[in-house]
Amino acid sequence: MAGARDIRPREPAVDYDQFLAVVEQQADLGREAAEQATRAVLQTLAERIAQGEARDLADELPAELAPWLFTDGDAEGFHADEFLRRVADRENVDMATAQRHARAVLTAIARSVSEDEYHDMVAELPRDFDPLLPEGPAVEVLSVEQFLQAVADRAGLDPQAARRATDAVLETLAERISGGEVADLVDELPRELQPALDRGNALSHGAARKMSLEDFVRHVAEREGVTPEEAREHARAVFATLREAVSEKEYLDTVDQLPDEYSALLARP
Repeated sequence: MAGARDIRPREPAVDYDQFLAVVEQQADLGREAAEQATRAVLQTLAERIAQGEARDLADELPAELAPWLFTDGDAEGFHADEFLRRVADRENVDMATAQRHARAVLTAIARSVSEDEYHDMVAELPRDFDPLLPEGPAVEVLSVEQFLQAVADRAGLDPQAARRATDAVLETLAERISGGEVADLVDELPRELQPALDRGNALSHGAARKMSLEDFVRHVAEREGVTPEEAREHARAVFATLREAVSEKEYLDTVDQLPDEYSALLARP
């Protein structure tokens, strides 16, 4: 009908695997445990928010999650402690674990739906839910496969070489920046990239290690087994992909710890 409001659901920004990857990363879970946590949190969330809001949320999330948001009852007015108790009961875990899982699933929601929809959901929750909610704006979710493919495309590498380049650059970066900043990067990157960041952080014992651009490139080249010229190009590709994979604030926080001479490698917003 001409002029009628388009009520078709919005195409989900992420797929089911990407959503679960965020939960896995944020809560340090395997796939099966991430699915159990997601189901428990969404079922409890559906009991807390209005039916219409649950439907709106389901419309913007992967279709596989919709059954867990289905409800035919009215919104129940419970607070965060009851929310966590129900999640804990559904998962058969303690309250501290339920809190970690709830925060991980709510972070995945924030990264998967539109800003308006996220704010609509949050508006239905009392203030004592704030510790469970993610900070900062939603960012695009990149799987490890997407991250590595972007590096491969930018640097003209095959998938195996792109993984070696990515690991070498991230390990060297983690050695160069502070341990706190490494932890922040871990929170926003695919969990499969964490070992490289952990190695670099362990080498510097969590303290930012002074390193000239020349030394940075040399370390990347040695770890990757390529020439310094190739390492420089690969580092550019990894930094450009990092810029896409994390929030703008997190990227700026990271590159602000690097001296001006690193600008030759960086993708500035």
